[in-house]
Amino acid sequence: MMNSKFSLLNILMCLVILSLSISKSQADTSYSDKDDIPKLKNPLSVRYLKSNLRKTMPRLVLNAESEKLLRSKLETDPVVQNMYKAIQLNAKTIQGKPFLERKLEGRRLLGVSREMLYRINMLGMVYRIEKDPKILKRINDEVMAVCSFSDWNPSHYLDVAEMSMAVAFALDWTAGKLPKSTIELAQNALIEKGIKPSWPDDEKSPGWVSGNNNWNQVCNGGMIAASIAIAEKEPELAARTIKRALDGLPGSLAEYMPDGVYPEGSTYWDYGTSFSVTTAAILESAFGNDFGHLDYPGFKESAVFRVKCNAPSGWYYNFADCGDRRSMQGDITLAWFASKTGNRVFFEKERFLQPAEEMGKLSRLAGAALVWIAQYQEKGEEKVPAAWRGDGANPVVIFTGGEGDPHKYYFGGKGGRGTVNHGNMDAGSFIFELDGVRWSVDPGNQDYNDLEKTGFDLWGNCQDCQRWTLLTKNNFGHSTLTVNNQLHIADGLATIVDYKDGPAPEAIIDLSPAFKGQLNSAQRKFVKESGTSLLIEDMIGSSDETKLITWQMLTTADVEIVRGGAVLRQDGKMLKLENLSHPDIMVSVVSLYPAPLKLDRQILNLKRIEIRIPAWTIEKSEEIIKVRLSGD
Repeated sequence: MMNSKFSLLNILMCLVILSLSISKSQADTSYSDKDDIPKLKNPLSVRYLKSNLRKTMPRLVLNAESEKLLRSKLETDPVVQNMYKAIQLNAKTIQGKPFLERKLEGRRLLGVSREMLYRINMLGMVYRIEKDPKILKRINDEVMAVCSFSDWNPSHYLDVAEMSMAVAFALDWTAGKLPKSTIELAQNALIEKGIKPSWPDDEKSPGWVSGNNNWNQVCNGGMIAASIAIAEKEPELAARTIKRALDGLPGSLAEYMPDGVYPEGSTYWDYGTSFSVTTAAILESAFGNDFGHLDYPGFKESAVFRVKCNAPSGWYYNFADCGDRRSMQGDITLAWFASKTGNRVFFEKERFLQPAEEMGKLSRLAGAALVWIAQYQEKGEEKVPAAWRGDGANPVVIFTGGEGDPHKYYFGGKGGRGTVNHGNMDAGSFIFELDGVRWSVDPGNQDYNDLEKTGFDLWGNCQDCQRWTLLTKNNFGHSTLTVNNQLHIADGLATIVDYKDGPAPEAIIDLSPAFKGQLNSAQRKFVKESGTSLLIEDMIGSSDETKLITWQMLTTADVEIVRGGAVLRQDGKMLKLENLSHPDIMVSVVSLYPAPLKLDRQILNLKRIEIRIPAWTIEKSEEIIKVRLSGD
């Protein structure tokens, strides 16, 4: 009987362990196991290349059919007309600039490569439409300048990739009209300075080929463009390079799974996704097949993620290494999704129609984007939900007031972990806007080169790495919890464990992994109580190691400490912070301007509001912290 009970107990324990294992597997959706992720179709071989590659140029984004449509839309479509006018103005400005030189900024040639991609997009599109010999000569001179560089800086392969795409576009969109000597120079440069450095002597693929970040998207995209441009000259090299890229691209595409959240944040969504959609457009125009990009799980859904990250104030939900504010230009990457779905929510018509003279310098892929802007046909409007959650490697939840909200309510909260690509120790952090004012802020990104040139180790992810000394990277610089004045656990993945939709949406994020060794458990609940209020509720299980729990919120508002909380004022508006659970603990304010380190990003008037709860006040090792933020 005892053996039977023991056996049954073992079975039950195994089932529990299996259940926990499955839960962890489902929560940890960074898709690091390359064997488990969906693949792209990949029929590439030399025979396939020769049989299926479009024989005539242009064939990179543009081809005969899409160019015919573009020319037609230039006669009838105000958006296409206006965007083309802006491209013309940009091309005119370029012609007054000196030619590019091989000048590195720190360890990068990336600025030069990006400028070349921009110049060719502007000049190349104008040449396709107008066939102006002056524009052709300028393209020729630009190509000769960069193809005469000693190399394209292969030690930082993003530089090579963007330069390769630029030169490939130049060859393709001029369609054999450049001098034969320039064509030969450019093709050789694409082979020797572009593609071959990506094939080391040992034939092992570089890490970016199947990596899970934007390098994969940019570098593989650049190599595909370059390979198509030299396909007739070096078909074997072209075929195996495109085949390698199609095998490797799912490493980055899987990061959009399951719901479309881009772990690196909204502006890196624009960077990585802009190259993914350009690559898809190149494959479709050259082979008649995008090999599965559009239908890759989570990829189409990422357009919703992008829309939801645009706050009413004009700021992004700027988690991870994200910029603060979006420009006034229309979103050309989002427009690709509009062209594929017909959903006008993704087509920023008003922004595309602003005066061309006021658009300024366009995106470096705006020439290519004009093609899919011309392909857009409205098929209705599928509205994005007012409240939305997305899981994955860096899960987020966003509550808004919906269309026409007079209070411009916007909340974004997140889980994740520091070791995600471009990640921070910001699990549990949140931003909050009301009445167009951002009350709870994220410190955002800061310039990489400024940090790197000092010798600062910006990219280490270990628990004690120098990276976490920066306010933008550690938990002291985010609106979250801190325990014992210690860092979060860098690799502790916080996940969304519960979510409820409706007029008062709520979400619970399990923060326990971020506090391993500091707390027994921690869950943070966000509730949109009303159209003007947000409730943050933290359910804490303390341990023998717990000494101090600090609730914190970063703000640039002026703060007045009052009984039971604080009053925040900014831009003529007011917000109440109510300490519902611990009204007798006085709120404190720590000035973060100037920031603690000289290398920190300096944000005017930045401060941290704190509620500090000593562990000795906690009864039965359980504590609930409730804070309400509310407007008038």
